[in-house]
Amino acid sequence: MLVACASLGAHADTHHDSEGDPDSDLPPWVDERLDPFHQSVSQWVENTSRRIDSFFGTTDALSVETDSYLRIGQAWRWREGDAFDQDLGASFRLDLPTTERRLRLVIESDPEETRGTLAEQESTLADERPDRGGRLRIGINRLGDRDKALQWNTQVGAGIRARLPPDPYARVISQRLWTLRDGPWQLESDNRLSWFNKDGYSARTRWDLGRLLDERRHLRFLTNVQWREEVDTLEFSEAVELNRRLDRRRALRYTAAVLGESISRPRVEDAFLQLRYRRDVHRGILFLDMAPALHFPREAGHDPRWAMTLRLEMYFRREFDRTLL
Repeated sequence: MLVACASLGAHADTHHDSEGDPDSDLPPWVDERLDPFHQSVSQWVENTSRRIDSFFGTTDALSVETDSYLRIGQAWRWREGDAFDQDLGASFRLDLPTTERRLRLVIESDPEETRGTLAEQESTLADERPDRGGRLRIGINRLGDRDKALQWNTQVGAGIRARLPPDPYARVISQRLWTLRDGPWQLESDNRLSWFNKDGYSARTRWDLGRLLDERRHLRFLTNVQWREEVDTLEFSEAVELNRRLDRRRALRYTAAVLGESISRPRVEDAFLQLRYRRDVHRGILFLDMAPALHFPREAGHDPRWAMTLRLEMYFRREFDRTLL
């Protein structure tokens, strides 16, 4: 179904913006079949989270807002000199907020600490890569009660990663947001210290400096530093992003980034330029991404190598954030 929707959406850019449904590129006969299917699955996701929470918690689970979702994605990747790659996967989160005040039982796939190197994370386009199985996490999170715009907000969590044998973990997350001199610039810090029994310790810090340039453009400077005991290498990345919203259904992201390793003998592993186009194909639930890029990897002597990523994603939940990028 996802592949069929992608092929239809790719040819509908000029037709459905001027006539028909202004929120969809799909023809009516696809809309009639897709929307009932989506509503049914979204309702199942929400009902499942509420039933589990009412078992562990209180009857408040029937009315409180949840952050549960299911996402199905298909990605096709090509990089000059490498074999063609494609991924079909799903990621999900069952958010159970009423077990106790500020205490949440969370069941989700693909924890952030297991997403590989910074280079692998950059190649996936999004902050989350659809999981192909084997990384289910079940845990308890204790949320902080502080406003990160005023002071550091810290949350702690522990649980297991479902596998044989079970893989226990613990983590601490600390976040802070500053508005610089009451001006347009904002600086956000996200810091994580984690331990998984199988993979060992990992630490990551992310600093995001950004501002709105106007109603349609947002500029960001991103710094990431990551260390994982599994590979015992310090990784770092610097990126500049310009996000441009073309309209309420289309957006562009221009990115220039450098990725490196080591502090004692720092070296650049890759540098790249990327243009990402993202389109809301159907009513905030089906999205299409196209991202051509030019890489300069160390393994190729920093000679230019072209790359292309095409991805289609469908989200299932009751309410949707229509933010494109």
